[in-house]
Amino acid sequence: MADEGRWGGVTAPSRLASPTGTEDTPHAAHRTRLVLCLATIYLVWGSSFLFSKIAVSHLPVALFSAARFLSAGALLALVAHFGWGSSFPRRLEDWRHVVIAGFFMVFASNGLNIWAIQYLPSNQSALLNGTAAFWIAGLGVFGRRGHPLSRWAVVSLIVGFLGTALMLIPKGGSLHLEHVLAESAALVACCAWAIGTLYYRSVNTTLSSLMFMAMQMCMGGLMLLAVALLHGDVHRWTPNAPGLIAFAYLTLVSSCLAYTAYGWLSLNAPPAIIGTYGYVNPAIATVIGWEFLDERLSGVQIAGMVVIIAAVCLLTAFGSSTLSESKTLEEPETSSL
Repeated sequence: MADEGRWGGVTAPSRLASPTGTEDTPHAAHRTRLVLCLATIYLVWGSSFLFSKIAVSHLPVALFSAARFLSAGALLALVAHFGWGSSFPRRLEDWRHVVIAGFFMVFASNGLNIWAIQYLPSNQSALLNGTAAFWIAGLGVFGRRGHPLSRWAVVSLIVGFLGTALMLIPKGGSLHLEHVLAESAALVACCAWAIGTLYYRSVNTTLSSLMFMAMQMCMGGLMLLAVALLHGDVHRWTPNAPGLIAFAYLTLVSSCLAYTAYGWLSLNAPPAIIGTYGYVNPAIATVIGWEFLDERLSGVQIAGMVVIIAAVCLLTAFGSSTLSESKTLEEPETSSL
């Protein structure tokens, strides 16, 4: 059994030679990967809320989501197999892992989120999705790669959920059942995402990171396709330019590129660092929603936004691990066939 990094099954080198003749530890290269992957999910997922809002306004929700993840999963699987030499799942255990991860991270998380954004402004949806940072950090104490929470982390979690409560206060004071259900769905989606993320961190699999994410998308996409067929979405699909542009962006950029980066982070960064997208993405989504969709938050919701962002910053700065900890920088171990 060989110890391998999960990215394409490439064995992590013990030392890297620099052009000056001196040797750098793998930690420097590892930190570079962390920064690049974080920047990818910040920018891409921050802008994805706008494209999701456009997509659900022009395409049937379940069928659009199913087509998105089936297309992205198939494309990534081909790249992983023919480009990186990664094997397709062979063991029943590997299939079980990708089905479970696909259920939580694609079917439950994305399915609920894409349904909810029909009834929520994209900026509020993004801010509610920021609570994933708290779910990931809070649940991240469990499992074989769990990270303990400090007192500051506990404080930041409490503050963050108070900010979430402010975000849930309806604009104008009017309460609508549809709006409440959409907000609840977004929060449940965040919890499902956190469970899937932490489950993925704890599995033993022979699959590369890229192949795992690809098969996870395919499994989740098949689940969404079943819902789409039962709902009769096929008869409501009418191709149009805005919907297809949004579909292309979400499939190629948000799913293929950003999900791959997130998959690598799930294995190589602690929960608190992974959760930092929870305050960057909402900020980007809020600016974009304001500029292109003329979305506005109430004064109370803006206060909630500030509290949530402050809490996630506190969590990142003092709550758990940092980029310099050895446990953060170690490559995970997998076995090869």
